[in-house]
Amino acid sequence: MRLISRLTIVAVGSICAVGAFTLAPSIPTANAYPQPSVYPVAWELDFVFESPKRIVVEIPGGAAPKAYWYMPYVATNNTDREQVFLPTFDLLTKEGRVVKSDMETSAAVFNAIARREAKWPLKPALENAGPILVGEDQAKYGVAIWEEPSSEPGMFSVYVTGLSGETAPLTDSEGKPINDKDGQPILLRKTLQLDFNVRGDELYAGDPIDQTGKQWVMR
Repeated sequence: MRLISRLTIVAVGSICAVGAFTLAPSIPTANAYPQPSVYPVAWELDFVFESPKRIVVEIPGGAAPKAYWYMPYVATNNTDREQVFLPTFDLLTKEGRVVKSDMETSAAVFNAIARREAKWPLKPALENAGPILVGEDQAKYGVAIWEEPSSEPGMFSVYVTGLSGETAPLTDSEGKPINDKDGQPILLRKTLQLDFNVRGDELYAGDPIDQTGKQWVMR
């Protein structure tokens, strides 16, 4: 089995140094937002995916069919030990709205997708969560599902967290960790950002969906 798009690790980030002569005292400036390490510093799963697709499903007891977006994927653990696979899939719309996947999604939606994508042994999100053993034969086949946020999606991004063990603390302009309401440091996680664009002003069944970007970010 092969999916349309295979993940190529992209570490985005650069280190710049600027020197300046001044008699005035130095003023602390905001730190650059953390970027993923250029070199491997933690475990990482191999991740293969297909571009998101749209499906309309009749929900039992619903007044009318509902539209959803879904993205099939395969996660494989080729590290040297068992890892914990707890992925999250956030869809960011062009208006800045974040839609989380698999939020109380009816089983009818997953079943409709599984029938359409019968070539993949897909499992629901909850069944895939947990330990992922080493090896191709232990790969997790899953699908992220979102309720359609707009009938004219245009550009949108998908953020996939849970593929890497790399983290970095969120810091203020003085380099001090920023804590949450419970006093714990806020950790950013290495996250895969996938950018897409639906051509046309309105969505039709045949509208092409182009992948326009792919990179690692800390989020």
